[in-house]
Amino acid sequence: MTRATSSPSIPVLMGPTASGKTAVSIQLAQALGAEIINADSMQIYADLRTITARPEPDEEAQVPHHLFGILDASDVCSAQRWVDLARACIADIEARGRRALIVGGTGFYIRAMTEGLDAIPEISADVRHKVRDLSSDNAYAMLAAADPVMAARLAPRDGQRVRRALEVLRQTGRSLADFQTGQAMGLDRDFRLFKLLPDRQALYDRCDLRLARMWPTAIAEVEAYLSRDPHPDWPLTKAIGVPQIADYLAGCLTCDQALQAAQQKTRNYAKRQLTWLRNQHESARNITFSYNGEQYMQSTVDFMMANLTD
Repeated sequence: MTRATSSPSIPVLMGPTASGKTAVSIQLAQALGAEIINADSMQIYADLRTITARPEPDEEAQVPHHLFGILDASDVCSAQRWVDLARACIADIEARGRRALIVGGTGFYIRAMTEGLDAIPEISADVRHKVRDLSSDNAYAMLAAADPVMAARLAPRDGQRVRRALEVLRQTGRSLADFQTGQAMGLDRDFRLFKLLPDRQALYDRCDLRLARMWPTAIAEVEAYLSRDPHPDWPLTKAIGVPQIADYLAGCLTCDQALQAAQQKTRNYAKRQLTWLRNQHESARNITFSYNGEQYMQSTVDFMMANLTD
């Protein structure tokens, strides 16, 4: 947690997928007179509202929401870019006498905001376009030849991170590893971090039910997205549910098989998120619970309100 200033503390609500962040954040925002800033790396894109579980339009209408669905799927949103966008939102919200509330499950975004990133020069459009046009295999081969230290840290098929490392190398002549010192400072503000840590089996059940409910809409949504012939390295192309629905549309899986595969991927992802959250952000307040009607939500909001007293 960073040093407090005269500005109000900024609550940050983290939690795994399907944990109830949207409902809790809306109720908390209403209680605080706050506006919600998205910290989910998939929900920042305009495409695939359903499969990425963005708040529904009626939910977004209850309190102001920011950084949801603002980028095209072909755009690239690094952690630094998100931090810059979120900081601008915070400044605007507070200038209007309101309070910012950051909500999301992308831990790297939140760590970048609260603890900072080492400064990396901006990548020129020319360098970015040349690197993005490379296949994943070629990009990794070039990185391995020129920067074996950074290449050893990355999986050859992790095209997005491989290209990022190659971009930095070509732009600066230095390895991305040189910039990853972990010594940068975050925004000089008092962040109050909260982690939703629900009962694991109950969370898995919620994941399965939510995906089953959204499945017909998600199929149509993904079909429209695939008609754009998206690049394999666009983040949304790898979003859970997209490859499984693509296999169904291609006739490789039945509809039920695709759903079951996506449900398994979602449970695996939720498990990884829970493990990550339990081992990160030591200053955060843990909120453990089992789902019990609206009781868990009210008790969660009450707990957060009690811990936001300046």
